[in-house]
Amino acid sequence: MRKISRLLLAALIAAAGMLVATAGPAYATLPGFVLSSTTASLPPTLSALATGKRITYVTTNINGGIITATGLVLTPKTNKKNRTVAWGHGTTGLADNCAPSTNQAVFWNEARLAIAEMLTRGWTVAAPDYPGIGTAQNHPYLIGASVARSLIDNVRAARNLDAALSTQYVVDGHSQGGQGSLFASQLAPSYDGNLVLKGTAAIAPVNNTQEFINYIPGNPAQGYLVMALYGVSVVEPSFKPNNVLAAPAEAQLGVLQSGCLPEILATYQNFAATDLVEGGVVPDAVVAKMASYENPAQTAPSAPVLLVHGTEDEAVPYFTAPILRDQIAAYGVPVTLQTIDGAGHDQAVSQSVTLVADWIAARFT
Repeated sequence: MRKISRLLLAALIAAAGMLVATAGPAYATLPGFVLSSTTASLPPTLSALATGKRITYVTTNINGGIITATGLVLTPKTNKKNRTVAWGHGTTGLADNCAPSTNQAVFWNEARLAIAEMLTRGWTVAAPDYPGIGTAQNHPYLIGASVARSLIDNVRAARNLDAALSTQYVVDGHSQGGQGSLFASQLAPSYDGNLVLKGTAAIAPVNNTQEFINYIPGNPAQGYLVMALYGVSVVEPSFKPNNVLAAPAEAQLGVLQSGCLPEILATYQNFAATDLVEGGVVPDAVVAKMASYENPAQTAPSAPVLLVHGTEDEAVPYFTAPILRDQIAAYGVPVTLQTIDGAGHDQAVSQSVTLVADWIAARFT
């Protein structure tokens, strides 16, 4: 009997090994599957409020292909509730060293304030770095559908780490992250599975770019345009940014891989329009192509929307905010535009921390 038992045990072990070998790769292709989880080093203002995990997880590109992404899952130390907020950070750069999960220099102060308030409310925060920042592929900057997938899948990953978390979630973000949050709301019905999106807050989101792209050349913020051109080339390899950029701008392209946002903006801030792009103007066909990838509200959001925008925004002009509000309202989706008088691009976040958190709390209620 002992010999038979040992044979049986060996057979069971072998069978279990075969199941792991076959099922493991299958599970590893499910969006939100956590490939690795390590203790994260958080800024002091957040480490006092939360325990953090830096994760590598599965997400998809805009064509549905399986890719990996990195991000954070922050769990409140006290007053923990079972709701999750996905936080979409503003632009940090294109290079791997521009991942907020590992580089506290680009974990912007306004993001720390917003996240701290969410943690104080007891919500778990899922904060992706975005595809291509911290992973092998290139970052499709301002391709809204890419950020959207990583936001939703970071929420899935948080639930895979903590089974007590509800399926309910809200997406909140600033600038690039606000744009991605709106795209996530559009994508959710066909992508987020059994998750339940309760609302989307977008602070100074990139939108209606065709209205202001050609005001950017010659502007101190024109480094954003260089990054955006390369974002299109990531998802559309036939698109060549060098056909748009002027020679002086091309000569400085190394900064996209060696620096993060402050270095990129500093490199290009004093360029004349004709030194940035050929003829000083982005061709109409390129403007239209960029808008097709970058503009939210091309389809209906799937949950109520809060828009927050400062009247002195130097990166995304305030005049686009009422346009976006009206575009969302046309779908019959509840939308509120909260104007912050005198606020710039980053101040819109820091001056609306409580307002946004109160709005999120009402969505969860």
